[in-house]
Amino acid sequence: MRIAAVQMDFTLADVPGNLARMIEKVREAHAGGAKLVVFPECALTGYVFDSLDEARPYAETIPGPSVSAISAVCVEMGVYVVYGMLERDGDRIFNALALVGPKGLVGSYRKVHLPYLGIDRFTDFGDQPFAVYDIEGVKIGMNICYDGGFPESGRCMALMGADLIVLPTNWPASAVTAADYMTNTRALENTVYYAAVDRIGVERGVPFIGKSRICDPLGRTMSAADHANDAILYADIDVARARNKHLVREAGVNEVNRIADRRPEMYGTIVEPHSLKRPGR
Repeated sequence: MRIAAVQMDFTLADVPGNLARMIEKVREAHAGGAKLVVFPECALTGYVFDSLDEARPYAETIPGPSVSAISAVCVEMGVYVVYGMLERDGDRIFNALALVGPKGLVGSYRKVHLPYLGIDRFTDFGDQPFAVYDIEGVKIGMNICYDGGFPESGRCMALMGADLIVLPTNWPASAVTAADYMTNTRALENTVYYAAVDRIGVERGVPFIGKSRICDPLGRTMSAADHANDAILYADIDVARARNKHLVREAGVNEVNRIADRRPEMYGTIVEPHSLKRPGR
């Protein structure tokens, strides 16, 4: 399966305009052979809202209007799309992703780890377990931005059989080291394809750094974008490579399997509750 990672700018609070530009990019990516098209975090709405009250009018249910609009394009072209949005569920607002295909909504994700930044200062913590979705034989897992800095997130989905993990993100300037190193590391440690899809532009004085990247199951960069320009990155996903966790460098001498070689009985500390105070909360 060929995937496309769309690095582009968005306009805060302009849902119709952002949606129209996304649909144009889906058509462009489809012309480039992509079957799955991935957009950044909060692509539909923008990110740097100053309050929940300001953001609330732009949040939608999942499924909802944008899922219907994207689904119509997916039907037309036979593609799948992952995009970021704000999800409304009763009085709660989540930083979320929707995965949409020719048959409508395939799945969704709510951001689990929230930094004290932008709209994440006000949204609710994701309350749904990590999940993996099968799209025409490729198993895909989803995270958002800050989630990528927590190896447990990617590992959970790798253990569920993910071939590809996508990370729509809005990286500010302070996240440059994450952009430079984290994507490759998450791919390597889980032996999966990993696609970090960032935005560009400046929103209310906050610059976003781009540097989107797709990595292979050995942690090698397959395709990368610069920090300032629109780009569509393409990569071909070979599920056999992602599912072969037993890597034989020299038979009987140098063999590793980062899934089978785990020692979960030694990891209890990771899931123990803590009493640390989250910044700003």
